[in-house]
Amino acid sequence: MSTVAVTDATFQTEVLQSDIPVVVDFWATWCGPCRQVAPILEELSTAYEGRVKIAKLDTDANPQTTAAYGITSIPTLNIYRNGELVKQIVGARPKPALTQEIDAVLA
Repeated sequence: MSTVAVTDATFQTEVLQSDIPVVVDFWATWCGPCRQVAPILEELSTAYEGRVKIAKLDTDANPQTTAAYGITSIPTLNIYRNGELVKQIVGARPKPALTQEIDAVLA
């Protein structure tokens, strides 16, 4: 599995109505730390296939969702479970730290 691109139009269906937890990466093309986290998220999308969905939302192209969740720094990773925001991680993190955060939500 690979990451899923979400937009303002698909956020409700892909994220809030998902039957598994979703990690949403709020990012932008010009963001260096966002580019550092991207390959880690691709790896995690495979490692957690079927248990967690990894989604990416371009903050520049999707201002409604970005504003609705008060995203002011990127990368920001929001973890949603049953349509609710349960965890927010601001800034780039190494793979072990992200794995720990995701595992805590799954526990």
